[in-house]
Amino acid sequence: MTETPETPDTEQELPEGPEAEAAPANDREPELETEVARLKDQLLRALAEQENVRRRAQRERDDAVKYAAQKFATDLLSVADNLRRALDSAPPAQGQDDATKSLLVGVAATERELLGAFEKHGIRRVDPMGEKFDHNLHQAMFELEATGKPAGTIVQVLAPGYVLQDRLLRAAMVGVAKGNAPAPVPEPGAEKDKPEGYQRVDTKV
Repeated sequence: MTETPETPDTEQELPEGPEAEAAPANDREPELETEVARLKDQLLRALAEQENVRRRAQRERDDAVKYAAQKFATDLLSVADNLRRALDSAPPAQGQDDATKSLLVGVAATERELLGAFEKHGIRRVDPMGEKFDHNLHQAMFELEATGKPAGTIVQVLAPGYVLQDRLLRAAMVGVAKGNAPAPVPEPGAEKDKPEGYQRVDTKV
């Protein structure tokens, strides 16, 4: 009787337990890492945007407090101008009677009170007589020749300017020296200085 040879078993046993569960997880590890990186990036962006919004809101609140008086102060500038004009147009002291003197004392006191209130709220008057022209603070209305001052020097103030904190309320309206100042007279034996070149004045505010 011939014995039938045994057929080898070709089926492989699948791993059981933790090893069987670990195999699919290892295949997904790069995908999970990518997802984690994406979510982390989204979180960081959201936190940065939230911080930007918070800072912007804080800056707007600070500006609202800092410049709260801007509109009201601008409306009062003409009052300050009129008080100053009244004082400048007064007759000389020797020609004033008692009533005029009392009136002018009252006007001067009113002007001081107004300027004091301005200062309490961070409003500063700009009276740039003799200063170098600055287009950030001054508005040139005209140029004057033969003033004896260097070109660009403010030689006349038509109306003072005003600044609230670091913000310009109104530029000072000024007259500016044109051309060059006369060359100084040299001392005996000294070489005569050469005049400087013409300097153009920027009149833009």
